[in-house]
Amino acid sequence: MRRMAFGCLLLLVAALSGCAGRFVDFAPDEEAIYEYPIDEVWPQVRTYFSSRGFVFREASGGAQLETEWREEFMGSRISAYWHRYLVVAKPDGAHRCKLVITRETRSMNKALKAPGAELMWGVDGRTADNPSGLGSQVSAQLAQQNVIGDNAVLGESQQSARDMVLEWKVFRNLSPLLMENAVKSSASPDVVVTEASNIECGVPILGLGKLARAGNVMLLGELHGTQQVPHFMAQSTCQVATQGIPVTVGLEIPAVNQERLETFVASQGTEHDWAKLMESPFWRSPYPDGRNSEGVVYLIEALRKLRSQGLDVKVFAFDHPALQGDVREDAMAATVQQVASQSSKRALLVLSANLHPRQVRGLPGDPDYRPMGLRLTSQLSNVYSLDIAYDSGTAWICALNQEEKLACGVTRTKGEDNGERYFVQLFGGKNRHGYHGFFYVGAVSASLPAVYRGVEPAGGSQATVPDATTSN
Repeated sequence: MRRMAFGCLLLLVAALSGCAGRFVDFAPDEEAIYEYPIDEVWPQVRTYFSSRGFVFREASGGAQLETEWREEFMGSRISAYWHRYLVVAKPDGAHRCKLVITRETRSMNKALKAPGAELMWGVDGRTADNPSGLGSQVSAQLAQQNVIGDNAVLGESQQSARDMVLEWKVFRNLSPLLMENAVKSSASPDVVVTEASNIECGVPILGLGKLARAGNVMLLGELHGTQQVPHFMAQSTCQVATQGIPVTVGLEIPAVNQERLETFVASQGTEHDWAKLMESPFWRSPYPDGRNSEGVVYLIEALRKLRSQGLDVKVFAFDHPALQGDVREDAMAATVQQVASQSSKRALLVLSANLHPRQVRGLPGDPDYRPMGLRLTSQLSNVYSLDIAYDSGTAWICALNQEEKLACGVTRTKGEDNGERYFVQLFGGKNRHGYHGFFYVGAVSASLPAVYRGVEPAGGSQATVPDATTSN
């Protein structure tokens, strides 16, 4: 990890350094370094985790602990997940040390489930620096084989990564305890995780912080009918909101559902609350195209949970399906513009099919077509359009079949492998399709309609994967 040598040099005269890392994309790009030896820092680390309700076990003979699994969004049928931490203190020169914290997350949702994860095979992940093998497939397999009863956490998907955000959070908490007159670095980050928030938002999404700022409108063009896109939106909202930035999420849902959405997100999530949300005809379309999927329900539930924990999160619906073509684009743009004009201090994350965010005129066969994104640029500043990027997988798609009839189902999709981690990549300007960049969600997997053939949720229905492949 890169360090700011000059800033740290100035702080070497102090008893405690760890020059404050700049936060890039809501994640620090520098390590937090303590100007104290491990034996003085470690007792404070133990106190930090125990005082926050974590149960942990320590490795004998070393400054290392591993917490037990902790559930977030407890009781949620959709958005519940668990996480635990491996914390290791390492020397960093004479009388200096650092913490390396690794987070492992398991989710009820299948969005992070890697292709072939059911096989559970791989090399032994245990090393000298990570004797428990935390984060490796073998470690996960052994944990699943050894747990009993209530201790079993057999999530549908898992993800592990170094958590430098938590490393800096611990550092800032311990600094006053280690030295009363800590020196503040001139390189202090411009974005700081809200201290009052202990919500776990998952692995930081690289590049998100460049655009998800107060006053900006992010138009995200998606492939309907995947589990990963709604999960990306939920994780993005959480990470932005815990920075203290109010967030408003726009969904390509008929605007007549606005009151239902607002009521549900502000509710306690009881069976009655769910019934009022799901009684809308939107969820029972004869041609469910992915906008009314289980994944979208997961996203709405995640927004409700974030709001219930005190974060400033709102949602709005902006589609006008009774209209077609340019008229529909104009109506959608007007709805987004109205919300944006009332939200100058909020970050807007607006999700729609990837046709609508384009900021260029024209489509094949219609050179005068003006998408929603292009219309918004004439009304608002700071409007950024992102296309979706993904690895191959499946999606729930409605398309014309060989008989020229609209058919909906699970369809193979062709993409490009850019790894498993979510990220945002900018081009440095708009490309010829009218996008400023793209957001990447990894390998996609189909998300079935939330209500399908009388089955709620739709996961119990039988869906087949056609041989034909499609690409976005």
